Amino acid sequence: MTDDSFVFIYSTFPDEQSAKNLARVLVEQKLAACVNLYPAITSIYEWEGAIEMAAEVAVFIKTRRALADRVIALSHPLHPYTVPCFLVLPVVGVNEDYLAWLREQTRHESLAEK
Repeated sequence: MTDDSFVFIYSTFPDEQSAKNLARVLVEQKLAACVNLYPAITSIYEWEGAIEMAAEVAVFIKTRRALADRVIALSHPLHPYTVPCFLVLPVVGVNEDYLAWLREQTRHESLAEK
């Protein structure tokens, strides 16, 4: 995977509004081409010794590998969870016209175009 490769960053939020707020910041700053929100998922996990079940919003952030660390660094303090999840997942294939759009949307001044 190169810095110019695209990745999904997966995260979960306790509510739709907090997910939308972060998504807007990332798209406005050209750190993400698009953020997909999947409301009404149920997560079951252990937290502080107890099994929890919570309604959450899943988020997929579409960005370049080169921007992933910056996306996480900006997202972490804006995230309402004490220990938020940020999973960087590789994209193994994408159609060329969509790839061109992704590149244009994430044209960040600190990235050299390849």
